[in-house]
Amino acid sequence: MAGVEDTYYQYLKRQHYLATHMELTDVNVNNVLNEIRPYIEADGGYLEFVSIDYLEEGPVVFVKLLGACESCAMSSMTLKQGIETHLQNKWPEIKQVIQI
Repeated sequence: MAGVEDTYYQYLKRQHYLATHMELTDVNVNNVLNEIRPYIEADGGYLEFVSIDYLEEGPVVFVKLLGACESCAMSSMTLKQGIETHLQNKWPEIKQVIQI
């Protein structure tokens, strides 16, 4: 009977994971970026999602910072401490966010 209990436990663990974690997809990343776009736009910038690439070390998200962000000296800080941190809180498997 222990095998059945173990299987049921694994099933429940998987269901909990699915209920509490979003899948890493273009649509979900874009939706999460929508949460921080108003802050970037308030300073005259614009954040555009480009793609997710799956490299050897893990997924990498590519974005474009446009508008006032293109010439802003703080854009690299916005990218790493703002955008990258926010996405990694949702998906720890993301290795980095790169501006193109």
